[in-house]
This record gives sequence, structure tokens and C-alpha cells, in this order.
Amino acid sequence: MKAIPRRVHAGLLGIVLAAGAHAGAQAPAPVPAAQAKETDTQKLAHQLLLRAARFLAQAPRFSVTVASNYDALQADGEKIEFGERRKVILNRPAQFRVETERSDGRRGWTVFTGKEIVVVDATNRVYATDPQPGGIDDSIVHLISDLGLRLPLALMLTTRMQSEFEKRVRSADYVEKTNLLGTPAHHIAVRGETVDFQVWIADGAQPVPLRVVINYRDEPGQPQFRATLSDWNFAPAITAATFAPQFPDGATKISFATQLAAGARRTSADKGGTQ
Repeated sequence: MKAIPRRVHAGLLGIVLAAGAHAGAQAPAPVPAAQAKETDTQKLAHQLLLRAARFLAQAPRFSVTVASNYDALQADGEKIEFGERRKVILNRPAQFRVETERSDGRRGWTVFTGKEIVVVDATNRVYATDPQPGGIDDSIVHLISDLGLRLPLALMLTTRMQSEFEKRVRSADYVEKTNLLGTPAHHIAVRGETVDFQVWIADGAQPVPLRVVINYRDEPGQPQFRATLSDWNFAPAITAATFAPQFPDGATKISFATQLAAGARRTSADKGGTQ
């Protein structure tokens, strides 16, 4: 049996937030939404997209289940699909928990306690911690850009989604009014700087994303990321244990790869750069 690389894509936020996470990053050109030639369907698409972004940004807390799959392009050009299921619970301003189970059975979770970031690999019984730099927005940027971890669709967990869409969306159009798993929804197609994506937004008072499909058009093979979002709850039960670190029996603490690299650089400097 050949080894199958399981390359994963960061999803929408992995590109959007990481691109602007570092000081001095150049701002992209203004979004075409303000251009005079926008059609009625494009205006509607932008309105629905920004309404959903505002709704999620203003929610003080919520939970959601995300079932996703993605293409992993192999060296011979073949695309292999992998998947994962995540249970997310968020409590602004600084607490967050996501439990993940991959299609190969590997399990783990990431927790923002308000004071530190804790990442647990339950399958291999290891965990790592890092001081949490602030609220959820800054902590997600730190997780992705500094610690080098992935968190697909993390943009929807931040308060920055509307401003990032306004800066980076190049065009959006309304596809159709449809029904997704029994819920009336608006189907919108969006073009960004490096990716295209489609989003199905629930019709009604809670305009939540129900499905997202991202196409990485500039990457070889144009791989896709697909996610279905269900069980939205804007009044989840939260206790003292919800965001408390939990570790498997016998778990060993390790360092993040970035921490190990920094330690190696310090050791090399201490020894005159000979290492």
C-alpha cells in the first residue's frame, strides 16, 4: 500500500488571517463591492454575506458542529479525500474549545482558557501549552501564524470576518434560494484573492453558514475544502469545566514545533552559532 500524504488546507481563515497577521503586511486593494456597476444580485449577495458576518461577530457565545472533508493532492496528481468532525464552543471574549476527530480516528482538542492555549493529541497522549496573548481574535492569529497550527474556517470565530470580507472579497453573486437539509438558505458564490468559495446562509433571524465549499484555484489540481455546519446553538450550556484543560491518562507535555525551533536557535547562539 502506498503512503498517502494527508496535506490539509487551512480553510478560509488560514489564508485570510495569516496573510494579515504580521505587522507591516500590505493591505489589499479595496473590494469591488463599492463599484458602481454592481448588479442587484451582487448587492444582495454582499448584503447577505456581511449580515452573516455581523451576526456571528456579535454573538457573545455559540456552539456548532462542523463536518468537513478536503482533497489531498498526491505526487502523481491523484486527489484523495480525507475528513474530520469538530465540535466548537465559543465564549467571548477569551474562551474557546474545539474537539476534533479525524477520519483515521485520531482525536484531540484545542482550548483557549483565557490565560493559556492548550493543544491535546489524545491519540498519542501528548499535549502542549502556550501563554494566551489576549482575546479570541488575537489568540487565533497566534495559533495559526505563530504556533503553526491549523483551524479551518476560524474566521467565523472572530469579530474580524466582516472587515476581512470587505477588504478581500473581489466579487460575490447570488446563486439561488434553496433548501439545505430542511432549512431555507441563500446560496452565494464568492471570488477572493487566491480562493473561490460558496456559502449557504440560513434564511431568517439567525443567518448562520450551513455549508461552505472552498476552491483553491491557484494551487495544483485546484483542491477543495468542504464543510457542513449544524447544531448551531447560541445559548450553549457553559460550566467551569467547559474550558478547563483536560489531559488523557499518562499524557506527556511536549513543546510546539515553533518553541523547539526557538530553543534550538537560542542554544546555537549561546554556543557561538556552532550548532
